[in-house]
Amino acid sequence: MLPFFPFFPIAQTTAVPTPAPAVPPSQVLPEPEQIPSFDAIPAIDALPPKEVQDVQEVRALPGELDKVPVFNSNSPEVVLTPGILLSTFPPEGKQVPDAHLNFAFQGRFDVFAHHIARARSPEETRTFYQGLMAYNPTAETVTIEVLQAGSYLTSPDALFIELPDMVEDAEGKVYSGPGSRVMNAVLRGNRQEMFPQKWEIPPGGMVMLINAPIPVGTVVPSSNARSTMMRLSSSGEVYLANLAMRAPLTDDGKERAPTLAEWQRLLENGGFAGPRDTPPTSLDPSNIDVVFGRVAGVAQGSQWRSHLTDDPNSETLTIPPLGQAFAYALSTVHRITLGTDQIQSAPMLARYPDTAYFAHANYGIEYDLSLPLYNSSDRAQTVRLEFSSPLKENEDMDALLFFNPRDRQVFFRGTIRVRYPDEKGVTQTRYLHLVQRRGQQGEPLLSLTLPPGDRRLVEVDFLYPPDATPPQVLTVRTVASPN
Repeated sequence: MLPFFPFFPIAQTTAVPTPAPAVPPSQVLPEPEQIPSFDAIPAIDALPPKEVQDVQEVRALPGELDKVPVFNSNSPEVVLTPGILLSTFPPEGKQVPDAHLNFAFQGRFDVFAHHIARARSPEETRTFYQGLMAYNPTAETVTIEVLQAGSYLTSPDALFIELPDMVEDAEGKVYSGPGSRVMNAVLRGNRQEMFPQKWEIPPGGMVMLINAPIPVGTVVPSSNARSTMMRLSSSGEVYLANLAMRAPLTDDGKERAPTLAEWQRLLENGGFAGPRDTPPTSLDPSNIDVVFGRVAGVAQGSQWRSHLTDDPNSETLTIPPLGQAFAYALSTVHRITLGTDQIQSAPMLARYPDTAYFAHANYGIEYDLSLPLYNSSDRAQTVRLEFSSPLKENEDMDALLFFNPRDRQVFFRGTIRVRYPDEKGVTQTRYLHLVQRRGQQGEPLLSLTLPPGDRRLVEVDFLYPPDATPPQVLTVRTVASPN
């Protein structure tokens, strides 16, 4: 590796988008194709919800996270002052060394970023820009290949619109919020047009992977968010930094996109963006009031692949007897494991001291689950797969708690992909956008009737979206067959 110098040659610039119009989110309507025709959305009952118990065995999720590093930038979530959001550059030669974590990426890695710009007064309405930089410290040209990528604003790209609990989404046009939209796009293997197929970074060079606005409009108070997800592969070592700055002004007072040189100066001389989020507390079980904190650092784990079977030596998952169910816990975190004692949160390879100890909730991590369902009985059985958001307060491995009537607080907005062979053996693929509130028992993702002795492989796949709150479960339930 070459020595690390405090200033770098500007070897390449990337095209930057024209600043988005500074219109308040309240004045922006979604494009017509973003709002499909839906049946009536169920009303939220005005009565306080009551807990309802559903008896089912709760199982730990087999498998584990892979070792792919993830550049995870989510703190501070709300950005009011410019500076460094997350830098993995070496600290040498920097004005604020503590803002640089000294972690190089090589091979497969992911980038996840989710930040909100907010204006409380007219003086704060000048557009914030998010800049994601990559630096090649080596003596050889490094290529960063873009496998999948997307970056969306709340307004005007993906407004939080009210949707039914479940919507079929074959074309990828159903979403609510930027996190919902970007995870939907990456799940489908898409690369948004703003991203090239690859970047070539010469020795000692630097490029902008993102140079994009987060406009808040002119009516205050207002806010806007940008969610970004990128799956990348690098031929050599690179350092990354995610920065925030107010849009520079032209001579006639108009906003413009920052240049690479301006981003470089901020990287070298800037401190932390602010305000800082609440620091995490100890995760020790004796600590009653736990604060998890928000994530800013390098997490380990991009995908949790799991083959769900009766036991490690089995090749099938026997469906439960008629009227019974079992569930697998998803996105469990410290102190919230639904009785499984399994913590699925990605560990941090590098982090700032005032940010989360683990990547709680695993934003952007893919859950790739395969269920080789098997009907061991001597008669046809109908099995349902359900995705639900039970109450986290429950730690009973023999039952889950739900609310009835439903609560108001949304805990999950995202797309689930389900693949399965139909009764003719033809593989079917369905994309389902779900909206679930706290303690909501979900509608069936799929219902299959299995003849005696039949085996059917079902695959469930999703990326955990930002703005979701754990835990969730995937339930296998055997019900009476339709007449």
